[in-house]
Amino acid sequence: MDAGNWKARVADVAASDPHLKAVVEAHGIPDKWARPPGFPSLVLLILEQQVSLASAAAAFARVAETAGAIRPRALLATTPEALRAAGVSGQKDRYLRALSQAVLDGTLDIDALERQDDAEVERRLTALPGIGTWTANAYLLACLDRPDVWPVGDRALQVAVAESLGLDTVPTVKELEVIGERWRPNRSTAARLLWHGYLARRGRRETVVDLS
Repeated sequence: MDAGNWKARVADVAASDPHLKAVVEAHGIPDKWARPPGFPSLVLLILEQQVSLASAAAAFARVAETAGAIRPRALLATTPEALRAAGVSGQKDRYLRALSQAVLDGTLDIDALERQDDAEVERRLTALPGIGTWTANAYLLACLDRPDVWPVGDRALQVAVAESLGLDTVPTVKELEVIGERWRPNRSTAARLLWHGYLARRGRRETVVDLS
């Protein structure tokens, strides 16, 4: 998706669905937040698993300070004790080390992901310990800017859909998969709009992290 036509794309997608249109009318067009593809973004996504975005951003900053840089060799040079002191659990420490080693030994070619289709990107990422469908989908949407990603395992998206569509209960993963079909092939834009409404209703904004 080209950032230059983001507003036009949002307007087109919102115009096709009254629920998305209502989000734009109530809260405006969201900024097109994105993250650069690469190792630091994958590290941040691992840290974001099952914690608030603000907590993950703080941990990312501490890891960067501890390691000196968010790079595979730098992370592998740290000790588990040092990363725990930076706020990284033992489980996520193992995930970060597995990711770092995979990049260094060529098991994962991060640059090549940009040239592969969505299914192949998901397959290659989820082959690594600690990277599941949620993390792979987040990378596809936020870092590779793919247009039709629908992260059904994301709790905020589940709640956002329930709120925007006026559902009595929060949809399950399977139910959300079915609901998302109405926005294909623009499910990434739909997800961004739904998240925008979710955050705006709570007086929150997307957490921005320096990944340089």
